Amino acid sequence: MSTLDYIVLLGTLVGIAAYGMWRTRESGGLQGYLKGDDSIKWGTIGLSVMATQASAITFLSTPGKAYDDGMGFVQNYFGMPFAIIFICVFFIPIYRKLNVYTSYEYLGQRFDSKTRYLGAILFLVQRGLAAGITIYAPAIVISSLLGWNLDLTIVLVGALVIIYTVSGGTKAVSITQRYQMAVIMIGMFIAFGMIVGNLPSDISFGSALSVAGAMDKLEVVNFSFDIEERYTFWSGLFGGVFLSLSYFGTDQSQVQRYLAGSSSSASKFGLLFNAVVKIPMQFFILFVGVMVFVFYLFEKPPVFFNQSTLDAVAQTEHAGQLLSLEGEYGEIVDQRSVAVRQLAVALDKGDEAEIGLAKAKAVELEERALLVRNEVKELISKAGEDFEAKDSDYVFITFILDYLPEGLVGLLVAVIFAAAMSSTASELNALGSTTMVDIYRRLIRHEKSDAHYVRVSRILTAAWGVLAIFFALYANLVENLIEAVNILGSLFYGGILGIFFVAFFLKSVHGSAVFLAALITQASVLLMFKFTDIGYLWYNLIGCVLVMLLSLLLQMTVFRSEGKVSES
Repeated sequence: MSTLDYIVLLGTLVGIAAYGMWRTRESGGLQGYLKGDDSIKWGTIGLSVMATQASAITFLSTPGKAYDDGMGFVQNYFGMPFAIIFICVFFIPIYRKLNVYTSYEYLGQRFDSKTRYLGAILFLVQRGLAAGITIYAPAIVISSLLGWNLDLTIVLVGALVIIYTVSGGTKAVSITQRYQMAVIMIGMFIAFGMIVGNLPSDISFGSALSVAGAMDKLEVVNFSFDIEERYTFWSGLFGGVFLSLSYFGTDQSQVQRYLAGSSSSASKFGLLFNAVVKIPMQFFILFVGVMVFVFYLFEKPPVFFNQSTLDAVAQTEHAGQLLSLEGEYGEIVDQRSVAVRQLAVALDKGDEAEIGLAKAKAVELEERALLVRNEVKELISKAGEDFEAKDSDYVFITFILDYLPEGLVGLLVAVIFAAAMSSTASELNALGSTTMVDIYRRLIRHEKSDAHYVRVSRILTAAWGVLAIFFALYANLVENLIEAVNILGSLFYGGILGIFFVAFFLKSVHGSAVFLAALITQASVLLMFKFTDIGYLWYNLIGCVLVMLLSLLLQMTVFRSEGKVSES
C-alpha cells in the first residue's frame, strides 16, 4: 500500500475510535455503562445490530464464497425476518418489563440459578471463541497480503477495540458502529463501482450479468430436500429461523445492542430495520463476489489467491511442479477468456444454438481451470502443514490491492478493519457484561456499589479482549471463515434457544428438567456434527426441539415432583 493508503486507513480507524471515546467519556454509572442511555435511538440501534453481525469475515469471506459457489449462501438468511418479528412480539417485551442487563437474568427468574449459569456459560464459550475468530480472520488475510507481521496485526486490531470498548461501554460501541457501518457500505459500493468500471470496454453490465447467469453463479434458490446440502430454501427458512431466533433473541452481543434503546419501540424498530435491510445487504455483498468472478473471466486471475503461500511453496522442492501448473493454468484461462467473450456475443444476439455451443466451451474450460487450481491446493498441502490450502477468503482483498487506485485501497482495507472492530467490540462488551452480571455479581460480590461493578465490568471486558487476542494468535481455521462462524454458532444456538422457548411456552417445566435436557442436547448436537453430514443450519432446529421435548419428558418422569424454583 502507498503512503496515502496508510494515511486513509489509520485516519479512518483512529478517528472513529477516538470519536466514540470522546462522546462517551461519562458513562453514567452501571446502567449507562451496560445499557447505554436514553439518547440511543432506533437508527443507531439498527446500525449497531447490523454492524455486530457484519464482521470483517462478512466482507472478506462472503465475496470469496460467491466467487466459488455463486449466490446460494443468501438462503442462509431467509428465515431472519420471521425470527425478528417473533422476537419483537415475545422477547423484547419480557426483557424490557424485567429491566434485565442480560438475557440470562431472565432464565434465573424463570427457572433457577444453575439454568441461568448454564445459559451464560454456553454463551461465554461460544462467543469467546467467535471473538477470537473475528480478530484472527482479517488479520491472517491482511498480514499475508500486505506483508505485515501476523501477531502484530492481531494485537493492533485487538488493542484498539479493547481501548474504546472498555472506556465507553455499550454506548461507545453503538456510536462507533454507526460510523463504522457507514464506512463499510461506502467502501463496498465503491468496490462494486470499480469492478464494473474495470470490465472490458466491449462488455456491458448487462452482458456481464448474462455471463454470470450462464456460468451458474446467479442461482439464488435451491429447493432440494437433501438435508446434507448446506444451503437450500428449506434449511434457510427453517434452520435459519431458529439460528436467527437464538442469535438475535438470546445472544447477549445482540441483546445488549437493542436493550440500549431509549424505549421498547426503539428496540423493536432497530431490530425491524435489520429484518428489512439484512437480506438485500447480504445479497449485494454476494453479488460483489459474483462480479469479481466475472471480472476475472476477462482478466487473468492468480492460480491461487494467497500469493505469500505461493511464494513460500516456490522455495520448496515442489517449485518446479508449481511453475508447471501455473503455466498450464495461464494457457487455460487465456482460452477461457476467448470463450467467454464468444458467449457474451452470443447472449447479446440471442442465438440459442450459438449460446449453447459457447456456454459448453466456456464451462468446459472453467472446469479445467478448477482442476488445475485443485492440483495447486493439493501441492500446497504436500509442501507443508503450515501452508493454508484454502484461498476463497483472499479473493476480494486481492482484487482490492491489485486494481483499486491509491487512497481507495486504504479505504477498503479500513472497511475490513472497521468491520472487525465493530463486531469484536460488541462481543467483548457482551462477554464482559455477562461475566459481571451473571457470574461475578451473582456468585462473588452481591452487595457492592455501581462504581465497583462498572470498574469490574471494564476489567472483565479487557480480560476477554486479551483472551480473544490470545486465541486469535493460535487459531487455525480450516473452513471458509463466514461458514466457520455460522457453524460455531449453530453448534450452541439451538440448545440455548430451546431453554428460552421452554421458559416462554412450557410453564409446567421447571429448572432441573430443562437444565438436564440442555446438557443432553448439547452433547447430542456435538456428536451429530462429528459423526454425520447434516447441514449445519439444521442443528439450530434440532437443538431447540430436542431441548423442549426432553424437558417435557424429564418433567413428567424424573422431575415430576419438583416444585417451581425462582430467584430473588
